[in-house]
Amino acid sequence: MEGVLPTRSVVFVSETTSASLSDPLARIAELPGVSDAVAETRTLVDRLLGHRILRRRSADVSTESSLRGACASAALEGAEVAMDEIREGHVYDTRIKGALRASGEVGTLVDTWPKAPGQVLARLHTLAAADAVAAEALGRPRTAGERVEDPLDMGEAPPPEAALARMEGLYSLLRARTSVPALVTSALVHGELMSIRPFGWGDGLVARAAERLTLVERGLDPKSLVPSELGHQMLREEYAPALRRYMSGTPEGVAEWVVYCCRAVRAGAQDSLATCEALKRG
Repeated sequence: MEGVLPTRSVVFVSETTSASLSDPLARIAELPGVSDAVAETRTLVDRLLGHRILRRRSADVSTESSLRGACASAALEGAEVAMDEIREGHVYDTRIKGALRASGEVGTLVDTWPKAPGQVLARLHTLAAADAVAAEALGRPRTAGERVEDPLDMGEAPPPEAALARMEGLYSLLRARTSVPALVTSALVHGELMSIRPFGWGDGLVARAAERLTLVERGLDPKSLVPSELGHQMLREEYAPALRRYMSGTPEGVAEWVVYCCRAVRAGAQDSLATCEALKRG
């Protein structure tokens, strides 16, 4: 079975504890290796959040992180460009422009995300795909017969009806507050959106922006300092294989995906620590 939502899946079947009955995502947090990966990542992110340079230059680090994350996300869609070109405004590829727009608006969507996730995803797609698809397709779930882009070679996407059902399952879990770590929820959001590919174009840009948004909204990275997208680019040889294991729907595959996502977030946090040190040196 692909993914873990919305019905019979690793979240809702298998052995459950009383905690996972009231909080379905708790089942994922209990999978082998997940808690250790979450703890290790949290330690590094907390180290970043405590860096002294952030007392004066937090906005600078966040801006740099946003740029680097957008550049990395576009690269994962096949649009390679040097950071210097982006800084100089030499941006022509629709994927790069879309990634920059989506990344730049993450901070404005934090309050709406847990209340109206569908609205937020529609907005992210509108931003990501503004130069790539017809106006009437912006922010609208794909329909039968529409092409689904597959830059990571993930295979056939679910049909539109199944995709809509799984999106509703995802929305329900996001609206219901959970006690599981932000890293688990963000990995689930990313994995589900990449599995469903709800829009057909720009789904990777939307999924990675939504992962980052979840990390901000759930309190792991409240200042949006961690370019998790960059972590996925740095681990790009593992990215698609980890997604395929997630899409298998097995407990082992889901656990491997969450652990992989934790490693990507750590890589992004390490990059921002390097930015902090560079600013410190002047």
